[in-house]
Amino acid sequence: MASGGGGGGGGSNPPSESVVISKTANGPFGVAMSTSFQPAEWDYSFFTLNPTATTTLGNLGPQHIRLQGVSEGIPQTSATTWDFSILDAITQPVLSVADHSPEFQIAAAPAFMYDANHNFLDSSYQQFAAYTQDLVRYYDVAGGFTAADGQHASPIGLPITWWGIYNEPNFNNLDSQQYTQLYNAVVPMMQAVDSSLKYAAVELGDYSGLASQYLPAFVSGVTAHVDVLATHFYSSCDQQDSDETVFATVPGFATEVSSIYTELKTNPALTTVPVWVTENNVNADYANADGLSACNPGQIFVTDVRGSRPFFAAWRPYVFSQLGKAGAEALYHWDFDADQQYGEVDYNAGAVHLSYWVDYWLGKTFPSPPGGTLLQYTSSDEAELETLPALNANGSVVVMVANHGVNASTDNNGPGVSRSVVVDVSALGTFSKGSLLVIDKDTSVGDGPTAASVTPAAQITIGMNGYSVTFLTLTP
Repeated sequence: MASGGGGGGGGSNPPSESVVISKTANGPFGVAMSTSFQPAEWDYSFFTLNPTATTTLGNLGPQHIRLQGVSEGIPQTSATTWDFSILDAITQPVLSVADHSPEFQIAAAPAFMYDANHNFLDSSYQQFAAYTQDLVRYYDVAGGFTAADGQHASPIGLPITWWGIYNEPNFNNLDSQQYTQLYNAVVPMMQAVDSSLKYAAVELGDYSGLASQYLPAFVSGVTAHVDVLATHFYSSCDQQDSDETVFATVPGFATEVSSIYTELKTNPALTTVPVWVTENNVNADYANADGLSACNPGQIFVTDVRGSRPFFAAWRPYVFSQLGKAGAEALYHWDFDADQQYGEVDYNAGAVHLSYWVDYWLGKTFPSPPGGTLLQYTSSDEAELETLPALNANGSVVVMVANHGVNASTDNNGPGVSRSVVVDVSALGTFSKGSLLVIDKDTSVGDGPTAASVTPAAQITIGMNGYSVTFLTLTP
């Protein structure tokens, strides 16, 4: 926690820090940015309510948008009946934008496949595997499939290549051995319908130390094909957690990613499998039907607005940088159309939150593919400034600095601490032009930030007004 300088711009002489960028390469960096939807009865009207939202979504440039159909978004309604209307109210518009290649996470089975405690009735998982085959046929096979209630086929005719196999099995009554058995049963049956499909495995509800507990049985026992190992990270499940507590979780995300790679390397067939973080946000809590916290029984749920405030402008870039340095290759926002805790865009009004612009500029500034090359650097404040310098293929250099310094240990959605940062790029040679883009408390949420021209120099000073992120771009 920094002292002095005041919060959110207070104090006339904010503390000065320095970042020195080296021309020495420090490995590749490539994190594809994406976002998510949860087709269900509470979500499916979004594109109807907001007909221009496909443009807003497309402008974000997300890759392999994640679709997590749950509740009435699960299309098989009984052993003999299907209804794709709620699922496709979201899925069909998503198929029409961005890379036209979403990741369809088969989050859960139809309700009739479980007992009252949400355990599979069929412990061999063949019934669930047959369900997944029909999902593939619906989207990938001309004419779809025939069921007892008639013919079912996707109206848009665009295939879905990427499939996630179940959601957070560790939170949904599947231990690692059971999940491995499910995965080994499902993937070959889906491949029998379409051999070109790609698969995201596990999708853990992750927390510090879980990878080394849950993954060994999967990594040693999986026989079916794996294209991606996916996991999920949230910093909190309690709105009362302080800013300091929330920020302190971020290095642990990177440690978990490193642990996942360590586990994957124990199986020769999985050594090149990348890690994707397919859910990420500040707070995972939500309100039960009685208005109480799902995570904290007896506590009234309170929306954690840090997911769409200047706090997020420091937190998400910090996460992005830490995960990318650990080798994660994708980072997904949870979720696109939601409230001030979760959303990039407001579900009812279609207006963007500040979080939209943070994710937008992370994706635009560090495009992946193709990705770039990390550069070594030194910083006078590694504890509160996250620095991400990258060399792009066209010779341009981007230096991102995220200021997550907390003003007071008790702050919850506080202002952060203002500071001045001198970025030394003298080792990189000369540049013909430069720009600086800042996202902070003064950023227009409606219009987004605007890049300002800067004159290239050996040292460039940037001011950071509390919780914020700056993107310095230098072009030869």
